[in-house]
Amino acid sequence: MSYRLTILAGLSALAAAAALSTPVTHADGDGPPPNTKRLNDGVVANVFTMQHQAGCTNDVRPNPQLQLAARRHTEDVLNNRSLDGDIGSDGSTAQDRANAAGYKGKVAETVAINPALAISGIELIRRWYYDPADFAIMSDCANSQIGVWSLNSLDRTVVVAVYGQPAQPTNTQGENVPPDPSPDYDASDEIQYGVDWWAWILRGRYPPPAYPPN
Repeated sequence: MSYRLTILAGLSALAAAAALSTPVTHADGDGPPPNTKRLNDGVVANVFTMQHQAGCTNDVRPNPQLQLAARRHTEDVLNNRSLDGDIGSDGSTAQDRANAAGYKGKVAETVAINPALAISGIELIRRWYYDPADFAIMSDCANSQIGVWSLNSLDRTVVVAVYGQPAQPTNTQGENVPPDPSPDYDASDEIQYGVDWWAWILRGRYPPPAYPPN
C-alpha cells in the first residue's frame, strides 16, 4: 500500500501543477487548445510514470490514431448524457472506434465524467488510480501507445484516454507524436516544471515523455 501511495503522491504533484492555471475547455480545430492540451499531456506523463514504477522498460508515446478515437468518444459522451462509459451512442466499443480511426492493434480505454465545468488533474488521476480496472490498464506495459482528449460544457466534463498495443512495429503503425511541452509558455509553466521533478525522481528517468531531449 505504501508503494502505491508513494507513486500517487508524485502523480498528484504533477497534476497539481497543471491544475493551478488549467481549466478544461472546448477544443476547436484539429488540435486541443493549450490549456486542454496541458491536461492531456499530463495524463500521458502520469501513465509513463505508472508504467515505469510497474517495471516497464518501454516508453508510452502519444499516437494520432488513438487520439482521434479518444476525441470521437469524448465528443459523443459530452453530447449524449445517457452515456457513462466505454460504449458509444451508436453501440461502438473502444476497439471499434480505434479500428475506424485506422489503428491496427488491441486497445483499452479509461473514461472520466465529471458533472461540473472542469476536472482537476489531481481528481482525474486519483479517480483512475483507485479504480482497479483503470489502474490495470494504465500500468500495463503492453499499452505502449496512447491518445487522450478532453472537453467540457457548463455542467459536464469528459476525459477519455485510449491505450494501444500496436500489431506492427511502431515505425509502420503511424507516427507517434511527442506532445509539445510548452505551446503557450508562461510563468505557470515554470511552476509546473518544478513540480514535475517529483514524478521524475520517482521513476528515476529523464526526460519524461512531454519533455523530449533537445
